[in-house]
Amino acid sequence: MVESSVHPAAGTAASKPYLQIVDVVKKFGDNTVVNHINLSISKNDIFALLGSSGCGKSTLLRMLAGMETPTSGRIILDGEDITHLAPYERPINMMFQSYALFPHMTVAQNIALGLKQDGLPRKEIDERVERMLDLVQMKKYAHRKPFQLSGGQQQRVALARSLAKRPKLLLLDEPLGALDKKLRQQTQLELVNLIDQVGVTCIMVTHDQEEAMTMACRIGIMSEGQLLQIASPGELYERPNCRFTAEFIGETNMFGGHVVEDEPDYVRVQTTELPRPVRVGHGITGTLGMPVWLSVRPERVGVSRQQPTAGGNWANGTVHDIAYLGGFSIFHVRLDTGKVVKASVPATRWREEAAPTWNEPVFVSWADTDAVVLTQ
Repeated sequence: MVESSVHPAAGTAASKPYLQIVDVVKKFGDNTVVNHINLSISKNDIFALLGSSGCGKSTLLRMLAGMETPTSGRIILDGEDITHLAPYERPINMMFQSYALFPHMTVAQNIALGLKQDGLPRKEIDERVERMLDLVQMKKYAHRKPFQLSGGQQQRVALARSLAKRPKLLLLDEPLGALDKKLRQQTQLELVNLIDQVGVTCIMVTHDQEEAMTMACRIGIMSEGQLLQIASPGELYERPNCRFTAEFIGETNMFGGHVVEDEPDYVRVQTTELPRPVRVGHGITGTLGMPVWLSVRPERVGVSRQQPTAGGNWANGTVHDIAYLGGFSIFHVRLDTGKVVKASVPATRWREEAAPTWNEPVFVSWADTDAVVLTQ
C-alpha cells in the first residue's frame, strides 16, 4: 500500500497524522461491518472513502461523528482520543446529503444556529455568519428561506453552516448526491476550493468515483468492511493493487492467466483469452505457474487494420460494437477466442483514414508497459 498526496493543501506523508483510526472494528450482532480499519490522515487533507453500497464507509463516517461507537479500536483526533466522546463533545461537523436545512429559518439563521447553541457572543456570531456568507458567495441570499434556493445554493449554505463552528474535522456524506450531474460536476472543484480556503481537514464518503477522483487528494477503496488500497487518484488508476480496485476505478480489460516466464524486469503471462503469451514490462513477487490477472485500460489499447509490428502484445478480432462519444469512440472488439476487448480511441486517430466500422476485421494491441499484473 502506498500513501501519497497530490492535493496542494494536503499534508505530506512524513507529517504527523492529524486523524488516526486505529484497528477499528464495528459489529452489529454477528455481522462485521467495519473490519480492523487502520488509517492516518494529515492535517488539511481531503480524503475520500470510496466503495459500493454496504461496504462500511458510511458506518465508519458515523463512528467518526460519534453516532456509532466502535466495537473495538480507537479514534484519535489532533492527539485526543475521541472514541467514546458524545457527538456534541467532538470538534467535528457533518454535512449530510439532504443538507438538513431548517425550512422556517433564513440562510443567515441556518448558519448561525450552531453558534447560538454554543453560546457565542452575538457580535462573534454575526462576524462568523458574515464571513461564511462571503466565503460561499451567498451574501445577497442571506434573508431567503431554503425553498427559495437552488440545489447548488442549498449545498453552499449547508457547507457554510458546517464550517462556521470551525471544526477540526469536516465529514461529508455523499456531499453532491442531491445535485444533477451537470451541477455536480460544476460544484466539485468549487467545494474543494472552499474547503482549502478555510483550511479544514475533510473526510468524504461517496460511491461516485468521478467525485472522489476530482475532489480528494487521497482515496481509500473499501469493500466488505475493509480498506483494500489507499493512494492518490493517479496511483489508484495506474497502479491498482488488486482486481477489485482495477475494476472499480474506471474501466479495464481483465485477462485471467498464469505466469510462464518470470524475470526481474518483465514477466510473460499465458491466458486462454489471447492467442499468445502477454509480455508485461515489470517484475512481480511470485513464482512460475502462479495464477494472475492482467489489467489493461481501454485508452491503452490501439485499434488498427494492419497487424502491429513484431514484439508487441496484439490479437486479431472483429468490431462487435462502437460507441461514438465525440472526442473519442469506444470500440468493442470480439477476439477469435470470444473475448471482447474495449478500446477507447481518440477521434484524431482517424484523420488520415476512415475509422473501422461494425463487423470489420481489426487488430488490437498495447505496449508491455500498459498492462498491470494483479496477484489477487
